[in-house]
Amino acid sequence: MPPEFVHLLVMKSLKIAYFIPGLKQIFKFLFCYNKLDLEIQIAGVHFKNPVGLAAGFDKDAKYIDQFAMLGFGYVEIGTITPKAQPGNDKPRIFRLKKDSALINRMGFNNNGADEAVENLKKVKSKITIGGNIGKNKITPNENAHLDYLYSFEKLYDFVDYFVVNVSSPNTPGLRELQEKSALEKIFKTLFDKRNDFLKNGKLSKPVFLKIAPDLSVSQLDEIAELVINMKIDGLVVSNTTVERNNLKTDTHFVKRIGNGGLSGKPLKQKSDEILKYLVFKLGNKVPIIGVGGIHSEIDAQDKFKIGAKAVQLYTGFIYEGPALIKRILMKIS
Repeated sequence: MPPEFVHLLVMKSLKIAYFIPGLKQIFKFLFCYNKLDLEIQIAGVHFKNPVGLAAGFDKDAKYIDQFAMLGFGYVEIGTITPKAQPGNDKPRIFRLKKDSALINRMGFNNNGADEAVENLKKVKSKITIGGNIGKNKITPNENAHLDYLYSFEKLYDFVDYFVVNVSSPNTPGLRELQEKSALEKIFKTLFDKRNDFLKNGKLSKPVFLKIAPDLSVSQLDEIAELVINMKIDGLVVSNTTVERNNLKTDTHFVKRIGNGGLSGKPLKQKSDEILKYLVFKLGNKVPIIGVGGIHSEIDAQDKFKIGAKAVQLYTGFIYEGPALIKRILMKIS
């Protein structure tokens, strides 16, 4: 069946299961692993455990309670844009089974910030929530900061931390926002607004930056410098890659798929290398969340050994199932 249809089917099934008496308790017994020594603080935010769900899975904050019963320590919703948008044409997600990988070109399909807020108001679980925010496709890059500001203001009271996504390869021109001047404009806008909120008695919410794995060393150096100078609260490393190196899947099949971001096992080495470099550049000054290619407890442990404070699952969760969360937690506890 088409991957996007399967995704919707599974999520709706989980939603139904959540409301069937007794099933929620069974899911929690099977998949949750709660230990005090797994609880962590990152940028002032409490996490029940350091294994989270990456953005892109629950774009509109519809299934947070369901993911909480599968054992995740936190869920990152989005990517959320100010206005609803349909994303790119279907089909837009493809399986590379031989590689345990996916190629997607979703294009920030979501129902907009206002609907996300309404869904967040209904969440019952006490789970840490991140808000991954982006710009609408039709918004020119020179006005991108206003899109990030809109979602930041709307979501501020309902999420625990934010992630600025300028690294998806599926929105034309978005990765240009990883340049220093563009990032400075976005983060200054958000930090000024956060300061206004603080003056009015609201809590401080950390803002992270999610980067692509396809950046050059000089670009990584610029980002590391920017993170220090602007006191960006953390990094998420990394998004999907546009490269197609060393795949087992037939080359002609991959070419027919066309554009999109590659995730899964082939991304691990590259994302680990970027993570290692940024840990080297930043030391312990800035927390980093590691994401990319985690399909086993060993993969997750590699990220922690390099220096990640937490990890996120996406493609590994699809291929390995929810038992992967518990295996990782048991390995690191």
